[in-house]
Amino acid sequence: MLIQVFHLHALSALHVGAGQALGVVDLPVARARATNLPLVPGSALKGVLRDEFAGNDCQKSLFGPETIAEGTQAHAGALAFGDAHLLLLPVRSFAGISAFVTCPFVLARYAEDLRRAGAAAADVPAVAQVGGQSALVTAETCLRATDDQLVLEDLDLNAAPGADDWARAIASRAHADHPQWQIQFTQRFAILSDDDFSFLADTATEVRARIRIDDSRGVVQDGGLWYEENLPAETILWGVIAAGPARDGSKLGEREVMNKVREGLAATPTLQIGGKATIGRGLVRLVL
Repeated sequence: MLIQVFHLHALSALHVGAGQALGVVDLPVARARATNLPLVPGSALKGVLRDEFAGNDCQKSLFGPETIAEGTQAHAGALAFGDAHLLLLPVRSFAGISAFVTCPFVLARYAEDLRRAGAAAADVPAVAQVGGQSALVTAETCLRATDDQLVLEDLDLNAAPGADDWARAIASRAHADHPQWQIQFTQRFAILSDDDFSFLADTATEVRARIRIDDSRGVVQDGGLWYEENLPAETILWGVIAAGPARDGSKLGEREVMNKVREGLAATPTLQIGGKATIGRGLVRLVL
């Protein structure tokens, strides 16, 4: 099987729901059970791409048949989709407007997927907690509130160098066609401790109030107020797509299958995934 790492870059607020209320948030985003970090299920990604390939002569080969009239027509698609996991979360910064943060736990998982796909990965740095909370930044960072301090959301962090290799590596993969944005990204990149990142992944997502108006009275309908959680724009997630040979008799090999995916994504650089499409949510770039 040919394994390829993909990056999902949110161009607008992204809501892929969990289907149940959580505390005061009526519509939370989906999260991994063990880590409680946000994710986009592979099934959601597969459904969006299947729809984008509608009318393409290779759709059935890549995704399998939509319906099966008899058992002899059944076959699996050539593609296998993993979940998209949170790699970078944009958060408010006292300096530099916004920071793109991650943590060693996330980077270690990301590095393993890169190696499975045959790509090199930098060593995962440790974030020291001696003398208070700390964060690693790049040499050209614009996030320092003072000479040695970052202020991110409600966290005051001691700034230390050591994030340059990962900043360049992620920028070159997620923003390969945008060299100017790679510079902006590198200046705002930070690696936090696992605990601090977990705290921000719980508290720094975007929660919006929604209402439904009663037209006859011009006020909110009874029960017409609810809260939705979103991943903010500029969030970056990663996952893996695996390609095998087609099983429908088309004789496409795994490399031909992956090339078909690349060609299809080149024709549709922007996708919509998750709910609330009619109010602009869920616009993403899928980068292979």
